[in-house]
Amino acid sequence: MNRPELSPEDLDRVIGMAWEDRTPFDAIEMQFGLKENDVRILMRRHLKPGSFRRWRARVKGRVTKHAARRTFDTGRFKSDNQRRG
Repeated sequence: MNRPELSPEDLDRVIGMAWEDRTPFDAIEMQFGLKENDVRILMRRHLKPGSFRRWRARVKGRVTKHAARRTFDTGRFKSDNQRRG
């Protein structure tokens, strides 16, 4: 798979977005071209093992991390830091 190269700033942003409860993986894919599995690989590579396990336990099956499973679609907050696209 051809994953995009991320700058240190983009890497920090992806990790932050992955930790955020209400940021779906679709938003990360739209902004950075990383699918959910790519984010999982990135998190495994850049987090300490215990932090990665906590993150996986936190997001596994979380409805808000999967846009297709969300029950709301209006009133979504979008940070000014997010790329337009």
